[in-house]
Amino acid sequence: MNSLSKMPISALFAVIFSSVVTAHGGGSELMGGATNSAYLKECGACHLAYQPQFLPKRSWEKVMNTLDSHFGDSAALDDALKSEILGYLVKNSADASSSKISRKMLASLGTAETPLKISDTPYFKRKHREVRADVFKRKSIGSPANCTACHLSADKGDYDEHKVKIPRK
Repeated sequence: MNSLSKMPISALFAVIFSSVVTAHGGGSELMGGATNSAYLKECGACHLAYQPQFLPKRSWEKVMNTLDSHFGDSAALDDALKSEILGYLVKNSADASSSKISRKMLASLGTAETPLKISDTPYFKRKHREVRADVFKRKSIGSPANCTACHLSADKGDYDEHKVKIPRK
């Protein structure tokens, strides 16, 4: 008797189903934290080093090619550092990710849309539609860009809505 005939039918279905989900990019809700040391040092010095999986390749290319005027500040980098960080962002962009969040983020964008801010994406707006604008202006939050104010494990790629803690002030 072969090993498959000894396997309980439920276990066999579990193996088959997990193979199908993996093959079709089942992905995970968690993205994990950013891992590139140059990205963490340079970008993380001013704000959360956002997971590259939140934006498509075209957005990261535009962000990195406009660092001389990065949301009102100069974040210019030398060519080698810029190239390393851009390579990391593109390699790990939403286009290259199998995470559920990345797939949903991409699905919310038109093919011509190139958002520079995660908070400008339809996916972000939909997920935060119940958060009033004045909440983002609270001193402890400041803006929608401050993910870690409410998502305490955002740096680890955990945006589970059941773990959100919105500061009162």
